Amino acid sequence: MEKLIIIGSGPAGLTAAIYAARAQLAPIVLEGGFLPTGDLMTPGGQLMITTEVENFPGFPEGVTGPDLVDKIRDQAKRFGSRHLDAPAEDVDFSGFPLRVKIEDEWVETATVIIATGANARWLGLPSEQKYMNRGVSACATCDGAFFKNVKLLVVGGGDSAMEEAVFLTRYASEVTLVHRREEFRASKIMSERAINHPKIKVLWNRSVAEVLGDDKRVTGARLSSTVGEPDLEVACGGIFVAIGHTPNTQIFDGHIRLRDDKYIDVVGQASTSAKGVFVAGDCADSRYRQAITAAGMGCMAALDAEKALDDYEAEGLL
Repeated sequence: MEKLIIIGSGPAGLTAAIYAARAQLAPIVLEGGFLPTGDLMTPGGQLMITTEVENFPGFPEGVTGPDLVDKIRDQAKRFGSRHLDAPAEDVDFSGFPLRVKIEDEWVETATVIIATGANARWLGLPSEQKYMNRGVSACATCDGAFFKNVKLLVVGGGDSAMEEAVFLTRYASEVTLVHRREEFRASKIMSERAINHPKIKVLWNRSVAEVLGDDKRVTGARLSSTVGEPDLEVACGGIFVAIGHTPNTQIFDGHIRLRDDKYIDVVGQASTSAKGVFVAGDCADSRYRQAITAAGMGCMAALDAEKALDDYEAEGLL
């Protein structure tokens, strides 16, 4: 029986692996891949599509997302974590020991840390993919500082879109909210905060049909109309897509308690509704969604798993 299986290899899962490996738990880290539900648990998490990270402590000159993931992974491996290029295919948290299905084989384990992350929802345009990290982003907090004195578009109509737009006014010369309807889904207070901001304007009944750019980066967008008006081309230096995130949690539905929005319900600090199952990162955090907060949650989950293992030993279960 394994002592700990960590499902996920972003900053949450890998930080958990560092702490667990240093505690001589020899954790198995399931790096990722396509889950049985069809969701992609990206090996390395969303940092793998982040070109430049400037706000992770210890890197005054910045670091690319993939390089940061590699450094954290190497640190975990140095202490003895074991890494498999595979997702969890199924789980059974109904009793002790817990079970995780890996490559068609059920593996018993005393504890589990879930760090499967979340995926940003994208528009699904080929041009959007072409200019990813070259002007197209889904995280204003991560990338806003790269767009000083630039005109920006924010796509979306919920609270997150309003928050992103207001945040980006710190850097941008102008922010335009693009929404496919004639009223926002956001709360009244958030909508008014955005609409009344002197740097923000709104284009109603519009959606992005194509991201425009040159060989290097985004230069604008072609906006189609949802009410039959002609297409409109607008100039901008960046496009922030703020239409939500989808947590990679479907595989756990029915095994642990999920919130209405399908994020994992956190019990206490890092526990879930199932004994011995802990959680870290964006699969539980719908608010901050930062590499550093995910890493901190990974530390918490690992320390809680270590404490649980000590309790199991005292009970004679290990």
